[in-house]
Amino acid sequence: KLKTERKEIMAQVHLTLEDEILKDLMLGNRENGVAKLLEKVFDAVLRGQASEQLNAEPYERSDGRVSYRNGYRERTLTTRVGTLILHVPKFRDGNFSTDLFRSYQRSEKALLLSLMEMVVQGVSTRKVSEITETLCGTSFSKSTVSMLCQELDPVVDNFRNRPLSRHYPFMIVDAIYMKARDDGRVKSRGLLIATGVNDDGNREVLGFKIADGESEEAWSDFFCELKARGLSDVDLVVSDSHGGLKKAIQRQFHGAGWQRCQTHFSKNLLDKTPKKLQSEIKSSLTDLYNAPDLKQAKDRKQQMLDNFQDKAPKAMALLDDSFDEITAVFALPEAYRKRLRTSNSIERLNEELRRRERVIRIFPNDDSLIRLMGAVLMEHHEKWLTGKKYFIMDRYFDERETARKEALAERAAHLHVVT
Repeated sequence: KLKTERKEIMAQVHLTLEDEILKDLMLGNRENGVAKLLEKVFDAVLRGQASEQLNAEPYERSDGRVSYRNGYRERTLTTRVGTLILHVPKFRDGNFSTDLFRSYQRSEKALLLSLMEMVVQGVSTRKVSEITETLCGTSFSKSTVSMLCQELDPVVDNFRNRPLSRHYPFMIVDAIYMKARDDGRVKSRGLLIATGVNDDGNREVLGFKIADGESEEAWSDFFCELKARGLSDVDLVVSDSHGGLKKAIQRQFHGAGWQRCQTHFSKNLLDKTPKKLQSEIKSSLTDLYNAPDLKQAKDRKQQMLDNFQDKAPKAMALLDDSFDEITAVFALPEAYRKRLRTSNSIERLNEELRRRERVIRIFPNDDSLIRLMGAVLMEHHEKWLTGKKYFIMDRYFDERETARKEALAERAAHLHVVT
């Protein structure tokens, strides 16, 4: 019995002793018998609903008939006793409607969302297939799971192309390399990533892009896309010293400071240092980084040059040449320096991406790489926006406004003297 808007549909099923369903039920194959019985019951319900909606039984001549039957289509329904194959009526004009599948559609949607979540969290498509077979009694192939995950595409596309309408004083950029197939060959693909701190003090994932490498052109194209979406007035960019990246930052962000990641620089410096001096130079370099202001940082640099110039000339030459790059952060108030003197924050994000990538190992194409990595980045973006603020920005903007007024006053005084 099934309630509809107008009346109750009574479904009757007749079985004889010769019926295979009854034999299964009586001879011990109860699961198969129950499944076949349910198919008959549900088909009878669907036929009853069709008669109610057409206002006529099969082959009945009726003045009240609103349309005619036009065969049926098969529809599967997964239940606890197995997968049922039902026969859904079709009409010549108009659509047959039933709420028989409504709860199934809700469950199906929940299952698909769970499948996509498992893949995003780093579960392999093969493992997802095994899990669904255990839980649901039905198996999803690797290709089916991959196809289902394509439902993430519009969500990820909206995220990576959203307008950047806020002011982002600080931006951190980096690249991570992964493997994807292209024309039957496995290629190394660079995932360029930009994160930022907005004027409210929260971190955001500003964007990401697939590229062949880290050439100046690749980074410039990426930065142009960010600017086209609204990125402007960046005050400080933090990154490693990759040649193409460094040139692209200088080209695309005029007037912005560039902070070379101190972690990467320390490694570069120690690579040029004799092994017996590495511990001592590392300690001195840490003291330089932790100087309270730029003047004392310069004094500590000079002390390092005096102490190690003869013993580690290559390392000291690198320090002298790169000093301004690794100390750009001293232009900021002290509370903002520690988190912006390295690209460690984006490195931790890369570790999360790498954890998912190890499961896949080789992506079937660029689209699948963007889909999965984009979903992970979007997840962290939302977590950052709803979590604790990365910075309290009031002091930064206050000091920047004070510096602006002092610069204007100094310029006015200079013009007065000249006049």
